[in-house]
Amino acid sequence: MKEPDDQDAEEGRSGSRSDGKRSSRSILKPSDDTTDDLFTDGEESYLDDDLDLEDVIESSHSSQEYFQTPAVSQEPPVEVKEEPEVDVKKKLSPTFYYNYLELISIPRVSSESIPLHFLTLNHSFGYDCRKRANLQLLDNNTLLYVAGNQMVLLDFKAKMQIYLQSSSGQGIGAIGVHPNKTYFAVAEKGSFPKIIIYEYPSLKPYRILRDGTEKAYAYVDFNDEGNLLASVGCHPDYTITIWDWKEEQPILRTKAFSQDVFKVTFNPDNDEQLTTSGSGHIKFWEMAFTFTGLKLQGSLGRFGKTSTSDIEGYAELPDGKVLSGSEWGNLLLWEGSLIKVELCRTGMKSCHNGSINQIMLDEGEVITAGSDGSVRIWDFETIDTADVIDDTGLLEIEPINELLVDKSVNLFSMIKMDEIGNNFWLAQDANGAIWKLDLSFSNITQDPECLFSFHSGPISALAVSPLTYLMATTAMDCSVRVYDFASKNPLVQMKFKQGGTSLIWAPRSVSVSASQIVVGFQDGVVRILELFDPKGLTVFAGRKKVLDAELQLKYVFKPHTEEVTALAYERDGEILATGSEDKTVFFFDVEKEYKPVGFFNTPGPICQLMWSPANHPESTLLIICENGYILECLCPTIKDVDDQNVVTFAIPDMLLRCFHFTSVKSKILRFMEVQRREKIKMMKEKEREERRRKLAEEREAFGEEEVPEEVSEEEEEEEEEPLPEIFMPPTPSPILCGFYSAPGKFWVSLGNYDAGFLYHCQFPSYLRNSDFQKQENEPFDFRVLEDTEDNPIRTITFSNDHTMMFCGMRNGAIRVYVLNENDPFLVSLKDYWHFNVHDNNYGSIKSIFSSFDDQYLLTAGEDGNIFVFDIFSEFIIQKEAKAKVPSPRFGIESEAIPEDIEDPKAYSIENARRKREHDKLMKKVEEIKAHKREQIKILRNEFWKLLALNKELPAHMQFQRTDFNIDAKIHAEIHKKTSLKMEQVEKELAWEKQKFELGLKKLQDRFREPLESDTIVVYAIQSDHQIASYRLTKPSKYSKLKRPSQSERRASKLERFEKEGPGRKESQRDTGGSISLQEESVSEKGKKFRPRTLSEIMVENQIEKTKKLIQQAERAQLKILQRKKEWEELYKSKPDDDYEDPRDVQAIKEAQTFMGDFNLKTAPDYKIPEHMRINAAKKEEELGFLDSMAHGKKRYMNKCILSLRDLKLAVIEEIQCLVHELKNIQSSIPASKHMPIPQVPQIYPEEVPERRFQYDEETLLRFKRKQKKRQDAKSSSKQSGSGGSGGGLGFLKLSSGKEGDLTTRDSLSRSSKASAFLELPKQTEFEKAEPGDVELEIMKRDEVKHLYMQQFLCNRIKELTVTFDAELHLLRHQKLKLDTKMKLSDLHHVTLFQEMLLLKNFEKQENILQERVNSLDKEEQDMQWKINETLKEMEEKKNEINKLQEQEKALYAGFQAALGENNKFANFLMKVLKKRIKRAKKKEVEGDADEDEESEESSEEESSLESDEDASGSEDDVFDDSICPTNCDVSLFELALQLREKRLDIEEALVEEKKIVDNLKKEYDTISKKVKVVATNLNAAEEALEAYQREKQQRLNELLVVIPLKLHQIEYVVFGEVPEDLSGTLVFSNHSLDRLQERIVQLQEENAKQQKLNKECRERRKLLTREKREMAKTISKMEETVRDLMISKFGRVIDLEALQTLSVNTTLEELKIKKLRKELSNAKEIRMWEEKIAQVRWDLMMKTKEHTKKLHQMNDLCLEKKKLDSRLNTLQNQQGNAFQGPRKADIVAKQKVTELVQTQSEKITALKEEIALLRKKGGLILPPITPMQENEMKPMDA
Repeated sequence: MKEPDDQDAEEGRSGSRSDGKRSSRSILKPSDDTTDDLFTDGEESYLDDDLDLEDVIESSHSSQEYFQTPAVSQEPPVEVKEEPEVDVKKKLSPTFYYNYLELISIPRVSSESIPLHFLTLNHSFGYDCRKRANLQLLDNNTLLYVAGNQMVLLDFKAKMQIYLQSSSGQGIGAIGVHPNKTYFAVAEKGSFPKIIIYEYPSLKPYRILRDGTEKAYAYVDFNDEGNLLASVGCHPDYTITIWDWKEEQPILRTKAFSQDVFKVTFNPDNDEQLTTSGSGHIKFWEMAFTFTGLKLQGSLGRFGKTSTSDIEGYAELPDGKVLSGSEWGNLLLWEGSLIKVELCRTGMKSCHNGSINQIMLDEGEVITAGSDGSVRIWDFETIDTADVIDDTGLLEIEPINELLVDKSVNLFSMIKMDEIGNNFWLAQDANGAIWKLDLSFSNITQDPECLFSFHSGPISALAVSPLTYLMATTAMDCSVRVYDFASKNPLVQMKFKQGGTSLIWAPRSVSVSASQIVVGFQDGVVRILELFDPKGLTVFAGRKKVLDAELQLKYVFKPHTEEVTALAYERDGEILATGSEDKTVFFFDVEKEYKPVGFFNTPGPICQLMWSPANHPESTLLIICENGYILECLCPTIKDVDDQNVVTFAIPDMLLRCFHFTSVKSKILRFMEVQRREKIKMMKEKEREERRRKLAEEREAFGEEEVPEEVSEEEEEEEEEPLPEIFMPPTPSPILCGFYSAPGKFWVSLGNYDAGFLYHCQFPSYLRNSDFQKQENEPFDFRVLEDTEDNPIRTITFSNDHTMMFCGMRNGAIRVYVLNENDPFLVSLKDYWHFNVHDNNYGSIKSIFSSFDDQYLLTAGEDGNIFVFDIFSEFIIQKEAKAKVPSPRFGIESEAIPEDIEDPKAYSIENARRKREHDKLMKKVEEIKAHKREQIKILRNEFWKLLALNKELPAHMQFQRTDFNIDAKIHAEIHKKTSLKMEQVEKELAWEKQKFELGLKKLQDRFREPLESDTIVVYAIQSDHQIASYRLTKPSKYSKLKRPSQSERRASKLERFEKEGPGRKESQRDTGGSISLQEESVSEKGKKFRPRTLSEIMVENQIEKTKKLIQQAERAQLKILQRKKEWEELYKSKPDDDYEDPRDVQAIKEAQTFMGDFNLKTAPDYKIPEHMRINAAKKEEELGFLDSMAHGKKRYMNKCILSLRDLKLAVIEEIQCLVHELKNIQSSIPASKHMPIPQVPQIYPEEVPERRFQYDEETLLRFKRKQKKRQDAKSSSKQSGSGGSGGGLGFLKLSSGKEGDLTTRDSLSRSSKASAFLELPKQTEFEKAEPGDVELEIMKRDEVKHLYMQQFLCNRIKELTVTFDAELHLLRHQKLKLDTKMKLSDLHHVTLFQEMLLLKNFEKQENILQERVNSLDKEEQDMQWKINETLKEMEEKKNEINKLQEQEKALYAGFQAALGENNKFANFLMKVLKKRIKRAKKKEVEGDADEDEESEESSEEESSLESDEDASGSEDDVFDDSICPTNCDVSLFELALQLREKRLDIEEALVEEKKIVDNLKKEYDTISKKVKVVATNLNAAEEALEAYQREKQQRLNELLVVIPLKLHQIEYVVFGEVPEDLSGTLVFSNHSLDRLQERIVQLQEENAKQQKLNKECRERRKLLTREKREMAKTISKMEETVRDLMISKFGRVIDLEALQTLSVNTTLEELKIKKLRKELSNAKEIRMWEEKIAQVRWDLMMKTKEHTKKLHQMNDLCLEKKKLDSRLNTLQNQQGNAFQGPRKADIVAKQKVTELVQTQSEKITALKEEIALLRKKGGLILPPITPMQENEMKPMDA
């Protein structure tokens, strides 16, 4: 880079450029110098001093140079000579720079008395950490970031700052650094903002890019080479622009998207590809050449099944894929414009907990930074080759390394430091920090280091120490920070659970050392912090590092329920007032350790509190509410009241003055408009008076008579426009800030509609308990604020002497008004200094304060920036280098820190007091309730005693229970309340009920629904045998689902042949259009009948004769064709020498196809037949079939076991009945004869598992008691398990008991019937008597009967038991066999499932190969079809050519026959016939029918001459074929000419057909080549598929299959023993072995049979060959005989077919008929022309007469002309010389006469020409010529 002082003329110099669109040439002073190639259209250029880095560092502390030094050129420019304008765009010189001082925005000053450097930037403490890519690295020590309207270059090691001001003054949108770190781009905000490229380290403006967007830039990025720059704009245009930034020219430009775009970057490996991302989208761009030039084409990424996400971070991979983040923390891999795969961590965990903000590629690794504060390193190869493996679209991967910076960190962007040997990165923390990270991940890796810490987000409040250069700030990031702004150092910070909303520094009247800071928080808590220097404390051993300052919590209280918005100390420091959004103001007594004094409510949320200054007589508090209310109250009196007796802190009868602001802006504007109009009227009146005075003076000077007349223009008074209407905004404008001006008076600034003014207001008188809502007040004065209509004042503060009013604006600007001393009414509010500092969009100034000595001004904005300015002063005072931190109080280290209020739901002071009073009241109520309960208890006891006494009385004396009811309504009311309470309890437990019902349903769906049948165990009665059913689930998905095969198997050629048959479909190219027939001409209707002439009759007779001859020849030709066709069919049926029977061919193919490969499947050359190939779909079907078969068998067995269980139930039921009868019988016989009663079998719980789910209320209660016991005992898991099982058994016993021993109603009815049937009649009880003999006999008989029945019943019971056990044993044996089969089925199921999984892995690639084979096969079939169609078409064309050749032969033969023999002109006529002539192509449209015959004949002669000349060149003898030779038959000559034309037509048709055949041959060759290529590819694809099938088969062979064998099945024995290693054995079934042996015998028999058949076929072939030779000899003999007969009859061998077809010369006959018709038409035409000639002669005679008449008229006119000429001459001679020159009338008349003469002469000439033309015979008569002059003369004559 050349210095500007260098005088080298060859180097570039910085010149002057205008901002407008003016010419690139400039004319300067003669002594000026210029450069050749620095000027471009519409650009700016300034001469610039070479800024050194040291100079900039020095200037960073004071920005006075920005405003003091004008743009001075150090080098006088040379005069620029004017040159012709050239449209070539001149390039910028590489050494050209802009002037920084003229480029930047400067403060706006309303008066020259205020210096431009009134405020100079001293330091920036903030950082906009939530701005995208707001951290760039220029070198290893220098950081670059945006702070409001400034660019900050921070040396983070030396902690020095350099500032660059924006040029627009409206903020900076984005920054970007050149890859070489030699330039950086600053993209600004504003109306059509600029992009300024600065050179580093000189910091000179190097290039300016204009008109890239409308409002602001969102992102800029250099490409990898650094020669291009990409930028993207914000709302509303979102324009993406590619710049050639060194030439300041845009290359491409288009709209990026319709929503916010966050980022745009170049692909590092391809500058022609870009990527943008933003709100809900990602877009991929490519520079492409189109027919209109280079374009930027974008492809929007489609999320598909993935949820739409905002894309913050992404990275372009080298192969063109893009890796992006998502809002939920997963990585998205984009290929093309689709998501290839979504990456997550193992277990479906997201890659980051939150959005991924940046993705980088570094040294073969992928680095991601997320909002969860972690940095993760991923393997690049794993991500680059990632692909979807299932339908979820997710792929699980794990990071290589991981670094968690901190839990409260939100990493927004990262940038790598260029330190050799280290892997250090700088990270932007969106929570307010800049970190230094070591990503080397080694043993010596350093911990994350926080380089700088800032507030995150908007700063809520700022306060300045009243004693020293300290300031405190708070924000919603829950921190309070203290800074030393004199030495530019942050001192200390303190974190809390809630965000800070307000902050003030306690005055010295409260804290003499100014060490207390009061902070209000968003949860309504107020904390008072004490600041002190910890170095003054006593040092203890083990104490941490001593800081420069320390904060300690001193007091904490919660006066409000919502955020604290305002804090203010009373002027004497006795009272602290707090205001909040909960519409309350709370007062605290400062001296009594902030004891609550009281509060009162306000009509709106409070935004500002301000106590009256010391010069006011009373101490009052100004309360400003947001909704337009301003209150004033007196300082509350502090009363000594016992805190325990205070019920509430509300101050009763609070004296308040209220001012309800009413909008007066429209009235002010109306008033200003009236004043403006009055001023205009006064100025106009003065102008009129001045004019009158001047007029009077002129009159006095010239005298009254000599004064020139003046046209007095009466000034019409313009109609005045109507005055602005009075407007009241529907929503009151919010009050932003205010301050006292005098007692009872104050100023306020408002927003929205009422912005633009400061309003002076006055309070009305004090009122008690007044309704503020109805009150409306208006200000009494106002001050106009320039340029604040849309930018109101947000906050106001004054200097200590009140001579400067500092205003913080909504758009982040600072405005300083200079006031006179003692001017509370702002009379001198006029001159101001205005400068944009914070961001214009979101950098509204929240706080602005000056230091205690008015040397510094501090501002805090919502953009997170804090700026410190030096205030201009004429008396420069040496500033302190460092602020003094207050010393610690004595004993501060021993004081107990108060307990902090961390719970945001904690009670406020007033709510706590109300809660205390409420608790007291509730306690009293409970005491009263307890007393009443005791009384009720005593009364109840007395009532129970009365009831007991009543029961002791006799029954007739007892009172009924209803008699005690005093009132029935009381009981009804009690029941009603009870039911209501039950309903209430049900409602309260409804949620729990539904919750448990849902839980139960989920358990049932999970465990019971899939079950088809549970395990049922049936026990034998007399043995320990048992049988259990299968626990059967519902059929698996494989037996239900039959998914379609992924790729259908390609049909073999044999199968296709069988499907399609021998014939191929007809060609689709054959057109189905029918040949249109010519319509016969029909005579017109109404035409009269006319008798035929002799010539017509002759023509008709000749036609009939010719038709008969033609029909006869056609019949002969048809016979010949039919005979030829029969011969062709016969020859076609003749088999070739290598002919093979199609049935044999098909059988061979079938054998080859289905024979298979008898190699083992493990052989490397094993070829899998097509019908044996398996895929996943078929394997799933096989698996489903196995499952369904096993399921069916198990279900059948379960049915059998269930039937057996039902049989047992029936047996038990019958045994119970029999036992009951047996007991009845034994009651009638002696006990000695009793047989033992068989035990009734029991049903075990395992036999009826369905009863486990049956329960009743008693069961539930027992379960509840057990649950309580478990909870109380807290027993171990084993005990709880045993208790659970016991509960189950007890439950079953209870159920069985309740069921009545498993007897149903039917069984009970049956038993009752049986017992009734067997029951003996009971004897009537009589008195006991001695039985008689008969009675004894009867008793013996009954006893025998009963003994028999006893024996019968016992045998029956035993029979039932034995039968059931036998059934169980039989079914158990069957189930054991089925178990064996099911185990084998399970083993087979495992094998099939393994095979299916393996096949699914092969399925995708197999589908691809199969699809390729299918597509190639389809392509081959299509091409083969095209070949067949082409061959068919060629065959047709060849047939047509043969037909044409036959026609030509027939033509020659017919002509030869017409010539006859010994014709001496035969050679001549044959030459005429064979002569080759060139004929013109046939025209589609024939000539006009009205042309003369002569012209037609001449054209025919010319064409024939030309053809003769052409043909004569190729022949030896020249002859004339246009004239028939003498003595030659004219008819033969004409016949030769006609046949020649026909021959030429046939030859042309032959040429066309041959061309078509050649084209078809070419097409056939091309398709054949393609078929070969496709066949080669198909073979390769089939081989690849076959290889893949072999690989699949090998992998299937590797699967282990379990086959259980018995010892007798093993025949592989070594020395009589089974070897241990059975790996070499082959498992083969006996059935298959027998079948193979039978097949051997069959093949031997079939072989012998085929040999015998072959021998017979050979004998047959010999016989046929011998017969063929004999037939050939016979045919040759017959041909010789025919030849001899022809020679003997005709003298030569002739063609009999031609002789038959040419029995008549059809051509000659047609020509004769044509001749006759031509003669008739010629005669008609001659008659017609004769009539026309007669008519024309008559017309000629009439025209001649008419022209003769006109000649006579012309003669008369000529005579008249002569007379007029002579008369005119005489008149001219007689007139004399009265006039010297000719008169105008004479000239006009002469012209008219001359024109008339010319007209008449032209008419004469025209008539002569017509006469001459008419005299000629056949002349063309034209209409007479009417000259233009004739029409023009008519109006002139008129």
